[in-house]
Amino acid sequence: MDQFINEQQKRQLFNAVFAVAVLLAVFLGIKAVNAFKEYSYIGRGTYASNVISVSGKGEVMAVPDVATFSFSVVENAKTIQQAQDTASKKMNAAIDAVKAGGVDEKDIKTTGYNSYPKYEYTNSICTDRMCPPSKQTLVGYEVSQTVTVKVRKTADAGTLLSKVGTLGVSNISGIDFVIDDMDKVQAEARDKAIKDAKAKAEVLAKSLGVSLKKIINFNEGGDYGMRAMGGSEMISAKAMSYDAVTPPQLPTGENKVTSQVTITYEIQ
Repeated sequence: MDQFINEQQKRQLFNAVFAVAVLLAVFLGIKAVNAFKEYSYIGRGTYASNVISVSGKGEVMAVPDVATFSFSVVENAKTIQQAQDTASKKMNAAIDAVKAGGVDEKDIKTTGYNSYPKYEYTNSICTDRMCPPSKQTLVGYEVSQTVTVKVRKTADAGTLLSKVGTLGVSNISGIDFVIDDMDKVQAEARDKAIKDAKAKAEVLAKSLGVSLKKIINFNEGGDYGMRAMGGSEMISAKAMSYDAVTPPQLPTGENKVTSQVTITYEIQ
């Protein structure tokens, strides 16, 4: 009898412990779900219903401090070896001249290299019964290489263009004047735009008789003026006299960097 009672007590104790464990697991599960929900809303808050939005604009005029241009060598020959050899000699001479002009090797980059056969097509004479296909004849090979140069001393750009133009390159193109550290200039324009927007917001809030609270939204756009005003577009090496010694004048002009921002305030 005592043994039966002990077994019954053990069973009751086990059921009680099991029930407590189940309740504890349910409680911890609910806490975990609530914590996850709270975490998912961190930083969001409740969207304010009373808001005003203002726009601001900032402009910075900056003088470009880097000039970039490209030049190409194009050669034709009966064999691929002859075309490559002639093109390589001209290109190597031009690159050496650029380096001698003070341009670092890291600022000289090959942006294109092509080599392909050239064919002539002869139309066959058609008869009443048939029209033979055109005849394809290999007449030679063409090799071309394009190099882009970054000149960090913009005053030397004209001299380098003249020098390269005397070395038999096929063309010189794309002389652009840009700002090397554009992020710094963009940040300056952005600061001016934000200051402009904040000033407008204070005036508007005063006119409306409300108080500005926290910023709840911010957007930015703008024109970052990668090209210089007044820069030269293209110079053909074929149009330049190889005997010319007077470098062209290449005014750098100014780049206008613009930032436009929109700030949304909560008001009260």
